[in-house]
Amino acid sequence: MSSWNTIEFSTDDAHVGWLRLNRPDKLNAFSIEMWREMRAIGKELRDDPDLRALVVIGNGRAFSSGIDTSVFTGGGGADALDEPAEPDTHKDPTVSNILRVQESYTWLEQARYPTIAAVRGYAYGAGLQLALACDIRVFTRNTKVGLLEHKYGILPDLGGTQRLPRVVGAAKAKELIWTAARIDAEESYRIGLCERLVADDELEANVTELATTIARQPPLAVQGAKRAVDAATRLPVAEGLVVEAENQAVCLQSDDMREAITAFVENREPKYSGK
Repeated sequence: MSSWNTIEFSTDDAHVGWLRLNRPDKLNAFSIEMWREMRAIGKELRDDPDLRALVVIGNGRAFSSGIDTSVFTGGGGADALDEPAEPDTHKDPTVSNILRVQESYTWLEQARYPTIAAVRGYAYGAGLQLALACDIRVFTRNTKVGLLEHKYGILPDLGGTQRLPRVVGAAKAKELIWTAARIDAEESYRIGLCERLVADDELEANVTELATTIARQPPLAVQGAKRAVDAATRLPVAEGLVVEAENQAVCLQSDDMREAITAFVENREPKYSGK
């Protein structure tokens, strides 16, 4: 595993990974370097066979306050990420640069395992878009979030216009984006933007329990369920049922299913191999 300046990564014995945004003095605001490192670690982690869940959290008192204004004033721009998008088929270099930065987040959605955003303090702009790329979001009760890009004369371009409507509905997403609204944790929970609300001092314990519970499930079934549920947001029901059936076929032929049945008969906890 590579070394990083703006993020930290570790794993525990339960096959749970912890990805920590590590610019606490800047409230974990995203810089070009941070996006570059998020994109690079994504290439290492997206298909990691040992991970069964991943938690994304910010060090310090904020998940992420959004974009570091040095991105606008430093002259580097998104092209400072150096590498082409995959695939890079767009003729407009600005579009290609944006697609490249999007990859810093998209891998969390594409990962074979569940991803969980553990959010405290603030998740504005680029920070909220990062949380939206995860499968599940847990907010502390003091959290405030919003897509504030219109204040800078731009729109949310790191997946916000695509993922927010899938979570809260198109009309609510338009309202939040067009008004650059800042909403609190209670409102976030009410509209379905987060799945859990917890006290600030309970965030890591609660997310650890959630991630560990998921990691204890049969990995092939968890991965298949993620693919099938994600298909429900983009495919007609008939096509989604095929995705469901294909992933179930993998489970029915797996060592994990045999282990689950054996453990049930023997009245013990199953030990899954992911095979």
